[in-house]
Amino acid sequence: MSEDAVYVRGVTGIQLHHVTDIQDAGRFLGNAVMALRAAFVRTGDERYSGLSAEVGDLLAKVRGLENAARGNLHALHSRDPERFVRCREGDEPWPDEIEAGFIPRHTCRDTCLYHDHDVLDAITQCICGRPPCRACVIGGEPAA
Repeated sequence: MSEDAVYVRGVTGIQLHHVTDIQDAGRFLGNAVMALRAAFVRTGDERYSGLSAEVGDLLAKVRGLENAARGNLHALHSRDPERFVRCREGDEPWPDEIEAGFIPRHTCRDTCLYHDHDVLDAITQCICGRPPCRACVIGGEPAA
């Protein structure tokens, strides 16, 4: 396993599952296929067509991985909805992700649907009384 640092995209309100990273890879590969096809149409150079086919094969493999990861996510939601919520909230890592290096999601900038956004039906989901952000307590800086 590589120990290279990677950028982990954060979203206020949820801890992203790695299926999001795989979706990003698929989008990037799909764009590469289209760009290579366009280069072939403009130039007629078979190298672009061949490379487009190779990247297309890789895209198909990535889509397979994406479907498997999404299946794992849906299975967890069906099998253990409480754990799914804990993972989504960033309290623990997703079960198909490694625990080493897990950093709890910063919740310090989450806003309350009831108090901050006037969603009256969300009174039972009020988060104003939450303890300090676990990620900040561990020593991380608040998310930008």
